[in-house]
Amino acid sequence: MSFWRKIAGLAARNLDEAECDVCPPGLPGEDPAFSTAVTALGAKLAKADGNAQASEYAAFAEVFQPEPASAGNVRRLYQLARQTTRGFESYARRLAKRYRNCPQLLEDVLDGLFFVATSDGVVTSEELAYLERVSQLFGQSPLVFRRVKATHMGPEAGDPYVVLGVAHDASDAAVRAAWKAMLSVAHPDRARARGLPPEFIEVAEAKAAAINAAFDAAMRERRALALQGAA
Repeated sequence: MSFWRKIAGLAARNLDEAECDVCPPGLPGEDPAFSTAVTALGAKLAKADGNAQASEYAAFAEVFQPEPASAGNVRRLYQLARQTTRGFESYARRLAKRYRNCPQLLEDVLDGLFFVATSDGVVTSEELAYLERVSQLFGQSPLVFRRVKATHMGPEAGDPYVVLGVAHDASDAAVRAAWKAMLSVAHPDRARARGLPPEFIEVAEAKAAAINAAFDAAMRERRALALQGAA
């Protein structure tokens, strides 16, 4: 997230600039609307669980890294914004509209917000719901959200993508290729061909079954998401 480190200044009065239809030229950190929206989202995240911690601002500042000359303005806006979570959806929508042609930048913002949320060692259900809603407003797929979440909080038990060793938002072709490659290595016939004892063959059969189950689960989920998107 190197672009966060280039933010210079904050102009909260220019919120309406976020209504423009094209990603502005230059670094996002030099865009007052970007700076304002990200500061507000970080602050309101800290309030999402009803217990804003000083450590959360420290984590925000570590990622956001405002210039010394603007640090006071950033902190004042942060303190004001964190009084309530109300209005966070508006900030997320503005940011998504302004940078809709820059999906990686929006993902970096979500990544930074997860960093703030995990700074106190616990991500509450309220914070997770807040982050998921921001991701939705950014136009990100549920698979992108799961990948970013897993990066910061670890994978969920039985996550099929972890079994297959691919990113949650990998292409269907990549998921299928990973499944075939893993199944080729783990296939029980290979164990039999090497003359391994029955207990090793049983392990290979269990592993192959787990790989097949993971692939089936991943593809079912993708089909369901595709149907939701088409509805």
